[in-house]
Amino acid sequence: MALSLKSLMLLLATLCIMQALAAEAETCPDCFIRSRAAHYPNSDEQGTDSGACGFGSFGATINGGDVSAASGLYRNGLGCGACYQVRCLNSYYCSDSGATVVITDSGSGPNTDFILSRRAFGRMAQTKDAAAALLARGVVDIEYRRVSCSYPYQNITIKIDEKSDYPHYLGFIIWYQQGKKDITAVQLCETTNFACKLLDRSHGAVWTTTSPPSGPLSLRMLFSDEDGDDESWVVPVNNIPQDWKAGETYDTGVQVN
Repeated sequence: MALSLKSLMLLLATLCIMQALAAEAETCPDCFIRSRAAHYPNSDEQGTDSGACGFGSFGATINGGDVSAASGLYRNGLGCGACYQVRCLNSYYCSDSGATVVITDSGSGPNTDFILSRRAFGRMAQTKDAAAALLARGVVDIEYRRVSCSYPYQNITIKIDEKSDYPHYLGFIIWYQQGKKDITAVQLCETTNFACKLLDRSHGAVWTTTSPPSGPLSLRMLFSDEDGDDESWVVPVNNIPQDWKAGETYDTGVQVN
């Protein structure tokens, strides 16, 4: 039986709406994505100090200990330092706001995108009793979205890796990554002649170079969105001193929105 003109037009309108919704879901950076989350099995409320991002003990305490390991979102280290709003879906236990976590480690559980610190896992709940019930479950259904990282009282900071060997080898980790973009490239430049060297991401959030430039060093960081369409170089106010030392931290003097 042939469709009437009215029915055909209604069908076409429905198809157009469905296509528009599908396109919006693919391009909507603020939309939530459904997944599952587990928590670290140990009794420590905070994260781990041996995470794959290379943050060390800082990775357990940043953001008040509201941190997480990630599987696909780790992205071979590119996802280190990124922030996500994660909220569980059981309305009896879960709050509307959920928890904001920082990626500091790589890991996966049973069909999960996140392994949260116990502190962050409990913060998805409405009450302390609800938090205990969530922790007892171990794995819960969640939805998440990427959000901007904000550290109002902290500038982006450089931590020189303990394995660095002045002046032959330099490695460092970037602390307090801010905003909603990834750090996709890092350069070190001599401040006298502006000769720059592109660094390697050895693993996680650790950037390294052999035979680093000499003298005071100017840092350049390339911030990119996940599609690579919006990129900008950020040059800190403060330089890494000429006599940099392994284990030291240096304030860059900049924040990024």
